[in-house]
Amino acid sequence: MFTTREPFVLASASPRRRELLQGLGLQFDVFPSDGVEWPAHGSPGEQVRVWARRKVQSVCRRFPDRWVLGADTIVVLGGAVFGKPLDREDAARCLRELSGRTHEVMTAVCLAHAARHMQFERAVRTQVTFKDLSSAEIDAYVDTGEPYDKAGAYGIQGMGACLVRSIHGSYTNVVGLPLCETLEWICRFGIAAPTTTRAL
Repeated sequence: MFTTREPFVLASASPRRRELLQGLGLQFDVFPSDGVEWPAHGSPGEQVRVWARRKVQSVCRRFPDRWVLGADTIVVLGGAVFGKPLDREDAARCLRELSGRTHEVMTAVCLAHAARHMQFERAVRTQVTFKDLSSAEIDAYVDTGEPYDKAGAYGIQGMGACLVRSIHGSYTNVVGLPLCETLEWICRFGIAAPTTTRAL
């Protein structure tokens, strides 16, 4: 659906972000950042933007002549940030707290080109409501292993979909990369364009 016109680098180890972009026909290199979420202050929105920005800046130092795209996703409930769970107990705790409630999934996206001194960032928010989860459902889901590398301890694109009663906003944002907003930038700066075979 899209053709890559200028090489870019995805500064993320997330297979979900890679698959979302590849699913549109985009071609790019993958070079994860250091993988460390540096301490950040401020609101959850400010924190997630800092993390996305620093990931991109880290990779820009290695690829100063190329566009670098990065993102960071968090789950927020009552002002508390839920990142990736530390272990089984932490995953179960996250799911118990999200059970029967509406939380916010926030993804910050950063796009930068060091040599051109260009950098853009934005945060996209989606409201997600969980059904009431029984202890058995939580234990069964944690047993799958799916929660461990995901913010909020669930993956909406996988078995975690059965935990979600409704969403309001971008689905791909919950997966880890808001495609609509990301593609607006990628196309605006000539990094990619819609593929067409129609004769002019």
